[in-house]
Amino acid sequence: MSNFNEERVLSVHHWTDSLFSFKTTRDPAFRFRNGEFTMIGLKVGEKPLLRAYSVVSANYEEHLEFFSIKVQDGPLTSKLQHLKVGDPIIVSRKATGTLVLDNLTAGRNLYLLGTGTGLAPFLSIVKDPETYDRYEKVVLIHGCRHVNELAYGEMITKDLPSDELVGDLIRDGLLYYPTVTREPFRNRGRITDLITSGKLFADLGLAPLEQAHDRVMMCGSPAMLADLKTLLVERHFVEGNHGEAGDYVIEKAFVEK
Repeated sequence: MSNFNEERVLSVHHWTDSLFSFKTTRDPAFRFRNGEFTMIGLKVGEKPLLRAYSVVSANYEEHLEFFSIKVQDGPLTSKLQHLKVGDPIIVSRKATGTLVLDNLTAGRNLYLLGTGTGLAPFLSIVKDPETYDRYEKVVLIHGCRHVNELAYGEMITKDLPSDELVGDLIRDGLLYYPTVTREPFRNRGRITDLITSGKLFADLGLAPLEQAHDRVMMCGSPAMLADLKTLLVERHFVEGNHGEAGDYVIEKAFVEK
């Protein structure tokens, strides 16, 4: 277990019957880039039970935060969902992932496209001052089935604009667009459909997606990622990675899990 730190749970928030988030202590030696994920889990007997989780908190914050689904028969989440303040949790000492600013070339607007808990890595990115140094507008799009699944909405619209460090940047540079597919809401529809129809850009007052100016990060369900990748490739976007920066990046760590 030398590759892991034992942290303690500081708080737990249950958003719905199927979604929750929690904060933990953070070892001062743990470093990560905003948008990365790490392995976290619990000791079951003498063995660690681990899964990859994006870090919600920004890399300058003193705590760690994670956003999770609840799977009643899931090996890990069936146990994680019962976390209480003070409980121990294992956190890897290493973080990695493709959803980092350095994997994208320079551009005008940065689109962060997430479904469900795929929102998690983007919450750290929108709290990063460097994001607003690189892009004129940062467009955070969160797609869910139901309105009550739009976690962190109040934090994004109320707390972050008044944040001492990044509040000014967020008020000027962040556009938040929550959308649902299965009940009435001010924004309705799948992210791919909103892009294809042009409704997303009309609603936000932005020009349609263009490879010359726009950059994209995405994290979510395999079907959503596949559809979005097809849409971007048709528009001549080139995928980036750690070896070479590109026009868009996908987090693949969660696709097969």
